[in-house]
Amino acid sequence: MLHAIVIHMTYDEIDLRILRALQRDAACSLEDLGAKVGLSRNALWRRIKVLDQSMTIQKRIAILDAAKLGFGLQVFILVRTASHSADWSARFAAAMRAIPEIQGAYRMSGELDYMIRARVADIASYDRLYQRLTQKIELADVSASFVMEEIKDTLEVPI
Repeated sequence: MLHAIVIHMTYDEIDLRILRALQRDAACSLEDLGAKVGLSRNALWRRIKVLDQSMTIQKRIAILDAAKLGFGLQVFILVRTASHSADWSARFAAAMRAIPEIQGAYRMSGELDYMIRARVADIASYDRLYQRLTQKIELADVSASFVMEEIKDTLEVPI
């Protein structure tokens, strides 16, 4: 895995306006974005370049409608493990990266060891995901909770 050099910087109100606008619509033209934040196209481009270089902006993506693409069921998978060795952790991380349905995997504090967020088509698809997961890595206890209603789901950082 490549590690980026982290540049710590301070942000003024214009930087924050740029970042808020890009979080909502990264496909906005420089002209439209400049009008929103009060900068010329060139001044805006220079600021965005600095935000890119500092890794404040990590990537620009399109957010897709999972249900329209056949992945309408979101599941949170709660994992406890009997092993906490470096080798097990590396194999777990590799397994998480190898399964495309897994959108997020998090090492937790408290009683849970890990929480996994995944998108699947239905319960049968979840079962296949569960089988693949347990074939790749040994887990002590696994439980799943299925999302019944998405009340709020955002990637926006509250700046």
